[in-house]
Amino acid sequence: SKGDYVLSFTCYLFVRNYSFSNIYFKEGQVLILLVIKQKLKITMLKGEVKMRNNSKVLRTVFLSIMVAIGVVISPILRIEGMCPTAHLINVVCAVFMGPWYSLLCATLIGVIRMMFMGIPPLALTGAVFGAFLSGVFYRMSNGKIIFAVLGEIFGTGIIGAIVSYPVMTFLVGKEGLTAFFYVPMFVSATILGGGMAYIFLIALRKTGMLVKIQDRLGCGIYDRKKVCIK
Repeated sequence: SKGDYVLSFTCYLFVRNYSFSNIYFKEGQVLILLVIKQKLKITMLKGEVKMRNNSKVLRTVFLSIMVAIGVVISPILRIEGMCPTAHLINVVCAVFMGPWYSLLCATLIGVIRMMFMGIPPLALTGAVFGAFLSGVFYRMSNGKIIFAVLGEIFGTGIIGAIVSYPVMTFLVGKEGLTAFFYVPMFVSATILGGGMAYIFLIALRKTGMLVKIQDRLGCGIYDRKKVCIK
């Protein structure tokens, strides 16, 4: 801070004016430089801590917004076994914030939909696997958005669909299902929702907004030329 620099400069003047020999003066100079260097380190550390705290707040706010949007738009184009807008949110959140935040977002949206909208457990089984794998595939591919979409298709369209069979059969008591009953519907929904997310994210990348948003959220910056993991 300014007060620290004023104090350091005052000490420097004192040593310069009241040193009794050239030796003491040189030692005083070294001492003042060390004090200033230490103060600079402390100031930089405080700045880094402040930036991290700001990023945490932004991530929390952004996650809340994504959950709210996901719940509100979920009825659009929805039939049982198909919710394209959920996959749109999954891919966008995975690219912006990574697999863990995307998983948390999908879980919160699913729980809210089950509690307040009467949606069966498909709200969870048809979202959480794809949300996580979308973020994993995106980062493993060094920021290729198409891989985020493929992670959503594989995670939800295949894994989520197969897991939904025992959940709906034994927990909900729905009859007449097979192991691959939900696969066609889930794959169709993920292609539709993932396609919308792909178009949206590519548009953000072309304008440079994708990198800026990732940077502000502090979850890591990914593009085709370089990868910067935070």
